Amino acid sequence: MPVVNNIDKANVLIVGAGGGIGLGFVRQLWQNNRLAKIYATYRHEEAAAELISLAKEYPDTITCLSMDITDELQIAARIEQISKEIDKLHLVVNCVGILHERDLQPEKSLRQIESENLIRYFQVNSIGGVLLAKHLMPLLRHKERSIFATISAKVGSIGDNRLGGWYGYRASKAALNMFMRTVAIEYSRRCPKTIVVTLHPGTTDTCLSKPFQKNVPPEKLFSVDRTVTQLLAVMDKLEEGDSGQFFSWDGSRLPW
Repeated sequence: MPVVNNIDKANVLIVGAGGGIGLGFVRQLWQNNRLAKIYATYRHEEAAAELISLAKEYPDTITCLSMDITDELQIAARIEQISKEIDKLHLVVNCVGILHERDLQPEKSLRQIESENLIRYFQVNSIGGVLLAKHLMPLLRHKERSIFATISAKVGSIGDNRLGGWYGYRASKAALNMFMRTVAIEYSRRCPKTIVVTLHPGTTDTCLSKPFQKNVPPEKLFSVDRTVTQLLAVMDKLEEGDSGQFFSWDGSRLPW
């Protein structure tokens, strides 16, 4: 993939690779013979069968790690495990996100707001990303071009919010954007070769979007492979001055 083709033996970490967009990144990136290692995390083993199978087929390239992004101790332990094998990462993509699960559903009105659900949205969609940034810093503090990208969502744009609703998801993605913007400022001092961005993937045909695809025009519902290809193309064009920005799948900048 072009995003890491300028570096021999590049190391990659895909967080949330058990399925969807994260798994799509692993599927595309492992074909790049200039990569040294791909570390891929998953939360539930039973839902990560394809990833685990791929890792068994290509054990020299792909290493799977179980990790719950809401548990800082697990994050620290897994990154320490990676650090024992390599001393730098060149591409990190955080694909973890939640829109619905069991009783958790996007709110259509204030009547549906529940504090426990809001906390869950923020734990997964916001706090996990900044905890990753905290613990990954030593692996991104080197002299080669690196990218730390986090999958956000256009509905997390405050300036673009015209429809309302989806309180928890919108707010948690807006918080993620602020976290990553702030991380970019600190990284500019501590990890100056690392570009930090948030990315809107577009509506992608995954379990996350399945219940909400009915009104999405076919041309605006992307396959996972298309989404990954588009996001890799966006990252390939990033420059140091782009750190801290919020990009859409087509490379355009999104308002905060």
